[in-house]
Amino acid sequence: MEKNSFSEALEVLRNGGVILYPTDTVWGLGCDATNPEAVARIYEIKKRSDSKSLVLLASDLDMVARYIREIPDMAIQLVEVNDKPMTIIYPGALTGQECRGLAHNTVAQDGSVGIRIPVVDFCRDLVHRFGRPIVSTSANISGEPTPRKFADIPQQIKDAVDFIVDPSLERNSTGSASSIIKVGLDGTIDIIRK
Repeated sequence: MEKNSFSEALEVLRNGGVILYPTDTVWGLGCDATNPEAVARIYEIKKRSDSKSLVLLASDLDMVARYIREIPDMAIQLVEVNDKPMTIIYPGALTGQECRGLAHNTVAQDGSVGIRIPVVDFCRDLVHRFGRPIVSTSANISGEPTPRKFADIPQQIKDAVDFIVDPSLERNSTGSASSIIKVGLDGTIDIIRK
């Protein structure tokens, strides 16, 4: 990505905007995961109920630790051995402005939140430079197929965002969704999606 393009994506995120970007899996809609107004816009763009939680991207486990009450030991082990896109659902998300936590509308009703540490440099660098988690939800209208390539993204989605990242970066995406694993503090593991 060109430096000015990278800078522009960061600027849009910092100003509460929504970006369309290639993740390590599929094209995603992204925003500041600590900004409830920006998150609400993503639900609106996707025509999706805000009762469903969203997947977030973090740059590393240190960032995850700032937004979770306690990281289960099993989650640390999974992250350390993982080499493919994997979303972990952590219990005990920290929300609210007083603790500079996640936006309430990114978290499931049980207080859990799905977070992935991207395996490609572009996403990890973007989140690292931004300094906070970024929403990563597929760039489609709710209930419609997930677009695997930029060309598959509905024009309605492209028109609704504030910035589109250089489509040539999709070459680093797998084109398929991540695995999702829910981890409990007691070490229990529930595989939600392989």
